[in-house]
Amino acid sequence: MVSMQKPTSAGDLECRHQEVGRSPAVTEPAKAETPNSAVVRPIVGTIWIAAVFCLFVCGYLLYQHSVAAERDPWKSPQLLALKEKLRAAPADETIKTDIRRLDLEFRQRYVRRLSLNRTGGWLLVGGMAVMLLAAKQTAKLQALAPMPRLKIDAATQARQVSTRSRWSVTVLSAVVVAGLATLAFTTSSPLPESKLELDKLLGRGSPDEAVGGGVSLAEFKANWPRFRGAAAGGVSDQTNLPVSWDEKLGAGIAWKSSVPARGHGSPIVWGNRVFLSGGDEVARFVLCYNAQSGQMLWQRGVTNVPGTPAKQPEISEMTGYASPTMACDGRRVFAIFANGDLAAFTLEGASVWSKNIGVPKNMYGHATSLAIWPGHLIVQLDQDEGAPGGSKLFAFDGTTGRPLWERSKPTHGSWATPIIIEAAGKTQIITLALPHVISYSLTDGNELWRADLLEGEVTPSPIFAGGLVIVVNPSVKLVALRPDGAGDVTKSHIVWTAEDNIPDVTSPASNGELVFTVTSSGVLMCFNAKDGKKVWEKDLEMEVQSSPSIVGDRLLVLGTKGVSVVVEAGRQFKEVARSTLADEFLASPAFAKGRIFLRGKTNLWCLGEKK
Repeated sequence: MVSMQKPTSAGDLECRHQEVGRSPAVTEPAKAETPNSAVVRPIVGTIWIAAVFCLFVCGYLLYQHSVAAERDPWKSPQLLALKEKLRAAPADETIKTDIRRLDLEFRQRYVRRLSLNRTGGWLLVGGMAVMLLAAKQTAKLQALAPMPRLKIDAATQARQVSTRSRWSVTVLSAVVVAGLATLAFTTSSPLPESKLELDKLLGRGSPDEAVGGGVSLAEFKANWPRFRGAAAGGVSDQTNLPVSWDEKLGAGIAWKSSVPARGHGSPIVWGNRVFLSGGDEVARFVLCYNAQSGQMLWQRGVTNVPGTPAKQPEISEMTGYASPTMACDGRRVFAIFANGDLAAFTLEGASVWSKNIGVPKNMYGHATSLAIWPGHLIVQLDQDEGAPGGSKLFAFDGTTGRPLWERSKPTHGSWATPIIIEAAGKTQIITLALPHVISYSLTDGNELWRADLLEGEVTPSPIFAGGLVIVVNPSVKLVALRPDGAGDVTKSHIVWTAEDNIPDVTSPASNGELVFTVTSSGVLMCFNAKDGKKVWEKDLEMEVQSSPSIVGDRLLVLGTKGVSVVVEAGRQFKEVARSTLADEFLASPAFAKGRIFLRGKTNLWCLGEKK
């Protein structure tokens, strides 16, 4: 059969010829340009702006750092001249006032520099983040989409993968079941079978059970073994302490003894002994007094310490070499000094061990007091160049000085002393250092939780009262946290905050119902422990550097110039007594066996009945 086709006209042939002739022009490659080019250009501009911004911020921070390094306030000619004058005339109050004024100025300058560094750091991070996000978006917009390709054997490969997966799951399940069955029938449970065994495992013996080298927990709490007592809160359960005293008449003063070595560390008491540390860049000492008579029993120099620096660091006159308070575990006493020398002695004065943990990189040297718990001596080393890894937390065995564990801390300078608490089923070490409140496990030193709350010079120590950790952010706010968190608890575990007349140096005190604070200028505050609401405030009109203490239903506030004020620890302010001693006081009181022990600039005082 012959197919019938329509004849082709000359016009059709001509048109087809023209179309074929134009076809090369259609396939000719054009200049490549993505559809997003118009969007990409402004983003590229953003990258350049962010880069210039980052360079500017970085350059400014480097300039400020170099200026701060060149203008070290503690090498100020004016301050050095005042120091020389003070050495020549140690009793000149005018020189001391000038030094304090310069010290305050340097502190304020230091806080401003920290704030500037933090702000600049965040601006730099923000600028880099913008630059990186813009670069990522530019690359994404400029990328050409890949052309899809046909995968011929995709179905076969999918079937093979599915078959292998089923066999793998089957074999793995069989192995796990066989392993669990073997463990179930061949091993016994490591868990304790009785409450007695559980208490032994957790170290929860009876109050009279011996712990920490033969010392019972009850005995530990009955003494004053560390800064602000066994619980580190400045609270004593003594009931027969004096409320007033008169040096001229001798009323209420059991004894006073001279202190031959300079220091600001508070006294500690164990049994019939009172311990102090003191010294300077030339020599450092541990002193022991009879608690009943005030007689010095022994004085030992801390010498030949392994690792101690050949050249002692220059330490501010305001703090000196012996600002940290000592600690005692009932068998040994421990002292640490500004240069990092750590030493242990028996209660009779025999040297046990010593070591140097490093010289802190700050203007005051090591000023954080020791923390003690049966079986553990805790040392916090925080410094200005703390992050990353410069600051540390140590746990030592008191008997041998052997390190139990060591942890790096992401923190900067601090002079706050750690506390050790039992909360949320754990024994926790609570530390304060710029910018974090951090809880560590006493057992292994692992971090439990942290809160980003602090700024400035962190000096006040925390307390634990009413189930809450109460922290002072110096001169800014008082914060209460629940200690049962994990990880970052900044936004989840803050119970309350208060912002009225917050102290900058002294630590708070609490009886569980009320929280008391006092500023350096003498403003005494009372807050509700449950919600942080202000109950009352009173200006005591005196300078205060010593932390307040609670004894029974009384609150003791010790002024720098020797004026002490006793008030009722209640919901209404009521002054009970006001007394004066001829000495200068920066250290916090110690309480034991019906007596109050105060360390002055020149004397160790014992307040109570003469025996």
